[in-house]
Amino acid sequence: MSTHLTDQHFDQYKLADSLLQGLNQAGFKQCTPIQAKSLPLSLDGIDVAGEAQTGTGKTIAFLVAVYNKLLTEATAEHRKPNQPRALIIAPTRELAIQIYNDAELIGRHCGLKLALAYGGTGYDAQQKAIADGADILIGTPGRLIDFFKKHVFNLKQVQALVLDEADRMFDLGFINDIRYLIRRCPEPAQRLSMLFSATLSYRVQELSYEHMNNPQHVKIESEQRTADKIEERVYYPANSEKIPLLLGLFAKDKPTRSIIFVNTKRVAEEVSAWLSGNNIPPAVLSGDIPQAKRQTLLKKFQDGEFHVLVATDVAARGLHVPEVSHVFNYDLPQQAEDYVHRIGRTARAGASGHAISMACEDYAQYLPEIEEYIGHSIPNEAVTSELLAEPLPRAKIERYGGNKGRNKGGRGSHRQGNGQGRQQHRR
Repeated sequence: MSTHLTDQHFDQYKLADSLLQGLNQAGFKQCTPIQAKSLPLSLDGIDVAGEAQTGTGKTIAFLVAVYNKLLTEATAEHRKPNQPRALIIAPTRELAIQIYNDAELIGRHCGLKLALAYGGTGYDAQQKAIADGADILIGTPGRLIDFFKKHVFNLKQVQALVLDEADRMFDLGFINDIRYLIRRCPEPAQRLSMLFSATLSYRVQELSYEHMNNPQHVKIESEQRTADKIEERVYYPANSEKIPLLLGLFAKDKPTRSIIFVNTKRVAEEVSAWLSGNNIPPAVLSGDIPQAKRQTLLKKFQDGEFHVLVATDVAARGLHVPEVSHVFNYDLPQQAEDYVHRIGRTARAGASGHAISMACEDYAQYLPEIEEYIGHSIPNEAVTSELLAEPLPRAKIERYGGNKGRNKGGRGSHRQGNGQGRQQHRR
């Protein structure tokens, strides 16, 4: 049996037949540890604050509990169409969309209506879907509050409340919005509340005890914060060596599907231009790309039209892309927790993967904090001359990516990666 599954089967719980049918058709037979530990509580009406590393099945854990509660408990006779029975709040658009897709998948036979609310696009369509009557409302804080204040919906009939990635809510400054929405729901004793996150900090636990009904803390212990099957390594390149090293690693490792994380939109465009000029066309995802474009790019990456995604941290959470073989930290993250979320995009659901980081002149100082947080040193490898590729010129690309032909300049025309001043590895 795969190590990421337990002996507990979904059909051993008293689940509604329609829900069990959807789970079976979606291929969910056995529970992951977080599901096996949280479902006996949540299915019994006990609030849960769950902590488990990314990629361990938290989404299905809370969706099963929400669906089963709505299917087995009656709704109030005086409930109006614009009064959702469940509210699921996520910090990012990508995560909200993923939760919605998973909910559609396992709930296909349940007869419950879903609605999705997130910023950037689809305002009128989202508003209509909510107003027409949604049993389960999934959304991001900003758009939810916008619709709430316009009386598109109210929360007086909420029977189940979920906060996903609560630590990220704090990081993104959403916590006042979250409290605003929670306080418009019925009292904690009158609803099922669940909070799930990769990390449960003291501030998140304080939030849970303030707004939940005696929640049970469920934690899946791991010897390390990063997934066991991720092979990590770090290089120490000079800034001028980063592009040659990246291209050299692509030639050496031959990743089948990879995500390259950078810290700024400018660097994302720079890396994309070099990759495109070297016959590795990527999709590019950064915070200011219009939502419709983001969804199109993500779908192309998920469908295999692009094999490489260059992304800022907007993509670090909530992406459930199968078979990502490599994650590259072209820039080390400035927050240790973001390292865990980034590399968690590979080795999902028991698969193995590679996480390769560059501790360059600009970001090497963040490595000690990262290693302290994850509880182990990351093995380092030398930047050798054999590993550094000689890049072709950068491509001229449109904003948001897309190869528009190679730069007409010669090989010596680019500022970066010309092979000059290569240094031997040293720590």
